[in-house]
Amino acid sequence: MDTAKDIVQDAFEKLWINRKSVDVNKAKSYLFTVAYHAMIDSKRRYKHHEKYINEVFDETCNNQYSDLNELLHRAVEQLPDVQKSVLLLRDYEGYSYEEIEKITGLTAAQVKIYIHRARQQMKQYIGNMNVFV
Repeated sequence: MDTAKDIVQDAFEKLWINRKSVDVNKAKSYLFTVAYHAMIDSKRRYKHHEKYINEVFDETCNNQYSDLNELLHRAVEQLPDVQKSVLLLRDYEGYSYEEIEKITGLTAAQVKIYIHRARQQMKQYIGNMNVFV
């Protein structure tokens, strides 16, 4: 909204500056033409600016995603083998508790306990600020 107001104000300013050379009968056409060209210029600047912002944003997000992915892998690697395997089966592979029970030979209660402990340990590992240093 502010950009539109600025464009209109600039158009009237240019009309005022060039008032001696603009025919009174063509002042309205002059205003529309000046405003139209200013709008096109503004769109081009915004498009260029938006493209730059998107590139910087994408690069930042990709780096953060990569860092987060690496952090998660390190956290999973810290888990004992049993916790790691049941957590991966549940959270990454999408198996149900019953399916994990059949695959691992553990009871349903053991599966739930190992998953709970694995998640707690990962939360503690990720929450530890020394990991980021």
